[in-house]
Amino acid sequence: MNKIRRPSEGAAPRVVLIGLASCFGCQINITNIEAHLLEVLGQIDMAYWQLTSSDPMPDAFDVAVIEGAVTTEEAAATVRAARERARCVIAIGACAATGGIPGMAAGDLAAHSARVYGDAAPRACGAMRAPVPVSAVVDVDFTVPCCPIDPFQFVRVLDAALYGSNRLEATSVLCGECKRNERGCFFQDGTLCLGLVTRSGCGAKCPALGRPCNGCAGLSPDGNVRAARFVAARSGMEVRRFDEALAMFNAVALAAADEEGGNR
Repeated sequence: MNKIRRPSEGAAPRVVLIGLASCFGCQINITNIEAHLLEVLGQIDMAYWQLTSSDPMPDAFDVAVIEGAVTTEEAAATVRAARERARCVIAIGACAATGGIPGMAAGDLAAHSARVYGDAAPRACGAMRAPVPVSAVVDVDFTVPCCPIDPFQFVRVLDAALYGSNRLEATSVLCGECKRNERGCFFQDGTLCLGLVTRSGCGAKCPALGRPCNGCAGLSPDGNVRAARFVAARSGMEVRRFDEALAMFNAVALAAADEEGGNR
């Protein structure tokens, strides 16, 4: 269970929202809780939010909310500085939690960069580095997974960061949530689904809408990638298709597992 870091006593806790390599969709999704947003903002001092103001980030704050993957040395320095100043760090969205879409370039950054920019990347790109999640650079206290995030889950996590919570982090695979929703398995009709290895906790929203899981919540600690590949092959699908689908949001974790001697 994450260690609770309580905000400063007295004044409302100061919160900053930092955007790194991402589409900023998770930040935008926070504003989709219009009916409750003012209640949330009324409990905090929103000291910095790139989407709402061009004011510089303050020197001191209680909570740092970070969206996006770390893809440059400048971003890594920003994350480290935020960790030093903040009492609590919250990573939101797949890019910040797993490396997300930017993480697909982690295996061969030079090749991907050359494919996009040619001989040299623009100076505006800064000093690029292999994309990684925020947790690969600094300790993260809380994570809000998925692409995009569920704004109500973000509120629950922010509440836990500010006031404490005994809620346990989900670790099981998504298949269990599908069964509780009484949703049939996609593999039965030959449709590839990543719920076999994806972390639960989202309520299996995509399968409930008739869409297979794309793995945006990240790999479950209880998942078995090798066994999932076997299931895919047994269902008449190419294992390569499974690997390509899984890499869309989990390339960083898969590369790390390969370096350690295989994907379980």
